[in-house]
Amino acid sequence: MTRDSESTRRTFLKGTAATAVGTAAIAGCVGGNDDGESGDGGDGSDGGDSTPTDSGSGSGSGDNGGETASYEVTMAPVGTVTFDSVPQSWETYFPGYAEMGIALGQADGLTAIGNAGRFHTTHFEELDGVSVNKDEVTTLIGKSGIDKEIYLELDNDVHLTDPQWLTKNDAFGLDSSDLDQITSTVGPFVGNAIFRRTDTWHDYRYYTMYEAFEKVAEVFQQQERYQAFKSFHDDVIADVQSKLPPATERPNALLCWAGSNEPEEFSPYRITDKGTNKKHLHDLGVEDALAGSGVKGLSESNRAKIDYETMLQIDPQHILIRGHEAKTAEEFESTVLGFMKEHSAASDLTAVENGNVHRGGPIYQGPIYNLFLTERAAGQFYPDTYSGGLFDRGDLAGIITGEN
Repeated sequence: MTRDSESTRRTFLKGTAATAVGTAAIAGCVGGNDDGESGDGGDGSDGGDSTPTDSGSGSGSGDNGGETASYEVTMAPVGTVTFDSVPQSWETYFPGYAEMGIALGQADGLTAIGNAGRFHTTHFEELDGVSVNKDEVTTLIGKSGIDKEIYLELDNDVHLTDPQWLTKNDAFGLDSSDLDQITSTVGPFVGNAIFRRTDTWHDYRYYTMYEAFEKVAEVFQQQERYQAFKSFHDDVIADVQSKLPPATERPNALLCWAGSNEPEEFSPYRITDKGTNKKHLHDLGVEDALAGSGVKGLSESNRAKIDYETMLQIDPQHILIRGHEAKTAEEFESTVLGFMKEHSAASDLTAVENGNVHRGGPIYQGPIYNLFLTERAAGQFYPDTYSGGLFDRGDLAGIITGEN
């Protein structure tokens, strides 16, 4: 990606940088597109945190186009990072963080992402003036993991990635010394793995989607734009929730992963789990069809799968299948749902008979995609109440581009 002279300004890590790492590894798939999402383990929705909020937050004018005095951003697990200037170039492993930066008007500075196959951007087409050229965004993952040299070559001002995520996964091939070198010679790490909450190595505080989003806003000194986006989100969710039926009348769903177009086995998720990837389901009050079943959700240590026999015992009202987010709704219905309708066992499922089998959404969702997912799911679970758009595309685009 082309970078002007301003983008070469270096940010320095000062203060604490607690990037302690261990040798424990997590079981996780790091390659492929959506068809590899099952390897990312169990995760959950945007639950609250029991840990206290961080002390020390960024401050500034909220306009990164001018000169800015040094400022601090504090986020676990790294700690406090001092920036001498606002970062111009940046990367992240997580698509959710990529969306946070884009939502703050920083799309031009994004140079790399963990796996481009899991970075879904088609919804940007509905937002005038909002775009990112994925062809110009480097994919960090290679056949042998992540090469340290790619960080050195990209020379980014900041890395919006949880360093523990990189060092606790043997498949990446990175260790603490690699990250120390990147930090000292290139730029600091700021980030927290928030998409799920089932990794045993993650023994420090978690953040909700918007708590992490606020930290990213502090990094880019875009607090005003963050507040405008958050207010927009809060208004949308409040309006949606005001129209939800009573809790006793809300539908249940089985959330699972199966990358095949002709699935026979499924990796189950628990909707009741916490983590940002189920935020839209929690906001819509969707019940967990696995409640009381004894079936455990996909996690770092649990890779068990269920088949149609188990699904028939549960007989969920809705089935959400991950691993197909790159498909359109029509493509999903003609492949996965079409197969299930013809299957001797699957065809007896209530959800299949009623056509209530849908794409399950990505495990890495950011604030922009979350709004689209909430709208999509609202129409699926409550079609009599939500049959159209939940939010104004023009208003959202204006916040992202800075016009509103």
